[in-house]
Amino acid sequence: MQNLSGKVAVITGGASGIGLGMARAFAGVGMKLVLADLDDAARDAAVTAFRAAGIDAIGQRCDVSVHEQVQGLAKLATDTFGGVHVLCNNAGVGIPTATYPMKLRDWRWILDVDLYGPIYGVEAFLPIMEAQGEGHINSTSSMAGLFASGFMGAYNVAKHGVVALMATLARDLHGRKSPVTASVLCPGPINTNISRHSVAYRPGREKPAADGAGAGRTASSIQKTLEEQGMDPNEVGRLVLDAIRKGEFWIFTHPGMAKIITKQVAAMAADRSLTGM
Repeated sequence: MQNLSGKVAVITGGASGIGLGMARAFAGVGMKLVLADLDDAARDAAVTAFRAAGIDAIGQRCDVSVHEQVQGLAKLATDTFGGVHVLCNNAGVGIPTATYPMKLRDWRWILDVDLYGPIYGVEAFLPIMEAQGEGHINSTSSMAGLFASGFMGAYNVAKHGVVALMATLARDLHGRKSPVTASVLCPGPINTNISRHSVAYRPGREKPAADGAGAGRTASSIQKTLEEQGMDPNEVGRLVLDAIRKGEFWIFTHPGMAKIITKQVAAMAADRSLTGM
């Protein structure tokens, strides 16, 4: 899929951060955009800005944890533009929480958004792409999908699931000679507002019972670090576009961080220990 001009990209979590960076990269090569996001003001502003720049763009409020809303997003895209050529399952949340005692409703919320969101995306969009004879599905995981650090229990589980989902999908598609391809984005620190948005949209907007005020301080600290040290989301968008064009499966924003994965695998093989304890 070298020439993407005139093709259609659907991006969840597309109104800010990595999602908006992807949208800008895709718009730069002449793609039409469908931006899904729960932030109505940010979504509308993004769509307005793209249209002002001459880009065909529409927006839709979509909670990716709700199957019917993801199906509705697919219908909107095909009804408006006649097809979908790139899907980026990017919407995500993350609250710093220990594995236990963490409320079950928080487990469900994070898994519903971060893992079931991509699952629903594949279910809704893959048939469209296969019927039209071309397409690409990308899902945003994290370095947390390859290395489970402490204090991010549900997030780690969900992001590991996204890596497994996309790796399995890519092998399945290749095995049956599907015209659709797949990739997974595993970013390191990126200058996004994920921590702030996660707190804002968390059901009940309560601090995790396990961590009390400490969790709020941790989330604020993570947000500050992302803003001060994280990669520009626009650069991430360009990396994703380039990887799709090249047919690459793994997309890393910080390739040097892969050393923590090789260290973990080496310890696994050597003495069955877990690194980073």
